[in-house]
Amino acid sequence: MKNSRVVVTGGAGFIGSHLCDKLIASGNDVVCVDNFLTGHHSNVEHLLENKHPNFTLIKHNVSEHIHIEGNVDAVFHLASPASPNDYLKFPIQTLKVGSLGTHNALGLAKDKKARFLLASTSEVYGDPQIHPQHEEYWGHVNPIGPRGVYDEAKRFSEAMTMAYHRTHGLNTHIARIFNTYGPRMRIADGRAIPAFISQAIKKEPISIFGDGKQTRSFCFITDLIEGVIKLMGSEIHEPVNFGNPAEMTILDLAVKILELTGADSKIQHEPLPVDDPKFRQPDIGKAKKHLGWEAVISLEEGLLATIDDFRDRLNINP
Repeated sequence: MKNSRVVVTGGAGFIGSHLCDKLIASGNDVVCVDNFLTGHHSNVEHLLENKHPNFTLIKHNVSEHIHIEGNVDAVFHLASPASPNDYLKFPIQTLKVGSLGTHNALGLAKDKKARFLLASTSEVYGDPQIHPQHEEYWGHVNPIGPRGVYDEAKRFSEAMTMAYHRTHGLNTHIARIFNTYGPRMRIADGRAIPAFISQAIKKEPISIFGDGKQTRSFCFITDLIEGVIKLMGSEIHEPVNFGNPAEMTILDLAVKILELTGADSKIQHEPLPVDDPKFRQPDIGKAKKHLGWEAVISLEEGLLATIDDFRDRLNINP
């Protein structure tokens, strides 16, 4: 994408802010829309401080009508709480941004005749009964469990996106994003990598839920951003998985982070959350075949960059 005017909802969040950076670096004008429920000014202040002529920040809750002056070529809809800590704290806001927010973002794209991309999630697969997970799998989700507010919000948003494509001919795309990490993740995000890194560099015990044998697959932020931008420029309208297929246990992840930080923190086990998925590994065959995309940043390289970022923000030297 080049020389386009792009709206990014949730643009002050972790993924959204990196997307804004990449789009601006590629020569686009970016309108970032965020209500700062879970996003933060610090993620985009470098763009504001530089008075970047290609960046506009609008504070707005996209669960209410979205009005953008002028032309818009593309809408990336990323707005939503995304960590269990957040969507358990803000369950109704999570459901609203997945339903009303998606409807409003799609309406904006339809009004402006713009391309549209939904940031969906691997959580639509729930606690999966197939492994690895491919896009044709319909998932195994508990709709009334505590995680259901996020899982079902994203499943609804995918259905709404496909309805706009089929009914209005809108040029829509759906990215199913697996575990993504990197600089700018919130210290108190609650997910495994930020939790383990912050605990390790503060010399606190590492908290692992359950026995730690559950698996996840971790994709570095720059790899993900390359993928979603490629998807937006494609003619693929059905969901596409984005993630790193290099699966590992949560316990192995904790050990790796202890090794890279040089910490001697002890590991302590906590009760497993309700409906916590036992496995998570993307089948990225579709992204590789149709977009030529796959993750290239190794876990060690990505973790080292993330550890450095956390040390800077916590002002804790090695």
